[in-house]
Amino acid sequence: MIKPMSLDWPHCRNVRDLGGLIRSDNLDQLGPDGLAAFAAAGVSRIVDVRDAWECERFPSPFATDPRWLNVPLNEPGDPSIDSDDLLVQYRALIDNYPRRFGRALIAIAEAPPGPVVVACHAGRDRTGLVVALTLAAVGVPAETIAADYAIAPPHTPASADTMLAVLAQLDIADYLVAAGLSSNHLAALRNRLSAGSSHRQAPSADAR
Repeated sequence: MIKPMSLDWPHCRNVRDLGGLIRSDNLDQLGPDGLAAFAAAGVSRIVDVRDAWECERFPSPFATDPRWLNVPLNEPGDPSIDSDDLLVQYRALIDNYPRRFGRALIAIAEAPPGPVVVACHAGRDRTGLVVALTLAAVGVPAETIAADYAIAPPHTPASADTMLAVLAQLDIADYLVAAGLSSNHLAALRNRLSAGSSHRQAPSADAR
């Protein structure tokens, strides 16, 4: 249903289109060529899920653009997650802060027509979780979601098994209710990804 397609945004190393939903690493890396490629994508909203301090230290080139929304998944004062196990970290975020993920999904659902970008620092963990929940919400199989998650540059390796374990422990319907999504939001997500799949850009020559 979802076939990731690489996008060539120079200096960003983890960008791909999932049919109108684009996932990316830190957009502050974009130079003139990258900004031109970004503009050509016709993006209608940027959901930046980085922490507030990251947005201050590595400001997005779109920070003053009305399309940009900072929807952090971490807040100052959150207890630290003392584990090197990504599954433990992911489950703690998902279990403890459903409303934060809900805000990110609602921002995608309520975006104007056009592709929506979800971005964090490396485009793997926080972006990966938001994208996974969005795809699960519209019925994409867990194996497909995990395969997309596992596409990552060498400096941020990712295992499909990690995402499969996250999704196996999650009742997505109940979770979305706890996160604050309405039936209208879910319908909007389905319509967005369905429409987005019909106007994808062609993959770049070095598509992974």
